[in-house]
Formats: sequence, structure tokens, C-alpha cells
Amino acid sequence: MPNRHGPALPAALTDEIRDCGYFPELIADAIARARGPEQVEGYLVHHEATFNRDEIQRHLSVLLLTPTRLLVGHTDENEAPGEPVQALTTTESVPLGRVGSVALSQVVSNPESYGTRRAKVVEAWLTIGWGTMRRIDLLPAQCDDPTCEADHGYTGDLANDDLTVRISAAADGEAKVNQLIEFSTQLQLATGITR
Repeated sequence: MPNRHGPALPAALTDEIRDCGYFPELIADAIARARGPEQVEGYLVHHEATFNRDEIQRHLSVLLLTPTRLLVGHTDENEAPGEPVQALTTTESVPLGRVGSVALSQVVSNPESYGTRRAKVVEAWLTIGWGTMRRIDLLPAQCDDPTCEADHGYTGDLANDDLTVRISAAADGEAKVNQLIEFSTQLQLATGITR
């Protein structure tokens, strides 16, 4: 795949983008442009299809780790009746020092046998926060008195989660789950180092 913006992407990353069959030249070019001359230290490609009435809409995310940044690329289809197909691609460059949290959640089958072949990670979630998006979950506040009818206001949580990627073995395969775990670990280590 030709690259017009800097050194070629690693062959394995280019192959994964191509295998998704979803505007591979556009996506590879956008990621290469955002990366510039920096070395690729890790990556994760996530292809997701969603159903909207009788249509399938595709979304592709590419996460790329460089020595100084996390690059996040998103590409979506944009179809309108009677119009040519369009794609919207966005790349965001996040300095590693701005990444405030990297959470890896794993769903393990047969956890009592962890460390053997019986136990498997069947689903993994990567949640990354860098302060662009915040979510507030509010609930009515309660007191310990079950007969109390007073208004105690609200209580809640403020979550810093700019991106969540969920990969399951059933939908994406065990190798893809392992790739998400490896990328998450790389990112946790990279953002934990004082620069």
C-alpha cells in the first residue's frame, strides 16, 4: 500500500488494515500522516460493524503508540441516498503525558483454573482517559433512614473515559483479545514512565 506521508507503516499493521477491507489506503494514509517520522511501538486495529435498521454501518479504529504519543484514528461510512459513498476519518494525537488513565478489564472463563488451558480470557476492554471527554453518572442521594422522605440531592461519579475498545473472543477471535491485552500493557507502561 503506497504511503505518501513519511516512512511506511509496519507491514503487519498495513496487513491488518487491508484485511478489514474498509478504505485501507485512506486509513493507512491518515495514520501515517499523523505519525510522521516517529517509530511505531505498538498498535491495535478494531473493526466494528453495527446494524442500523436494515443497514450495516462499519467503524474502524486504529490506535498507534509512538515514543511520545498515542494516535487514535477513527473512520466511519457516511452514506446518503442518491449520493456517492463517503468516509469520515479523524485522527487525534494525544501526548503520553496527557493520558491520565489506562484501564484493562478482562472477563475470564474458568478463573479457578487460571494459568492452565481451561481458563481463557473471553473478553477484554481497554478504556483510556486523557481529559477530552468526561461523563457524569448521577443518582439521587440516599440516607440510612428507610423512612426518610427528605431530598438529599444527588450523588454521582465523574468518569474520564475518552475511548473504550471492547474485543471478544466470540466475535473477534482469541488472537485479537490477546492483541488488545498486549497493547493495553504497552500503553500502561508507556504512560506510567515519568518523562
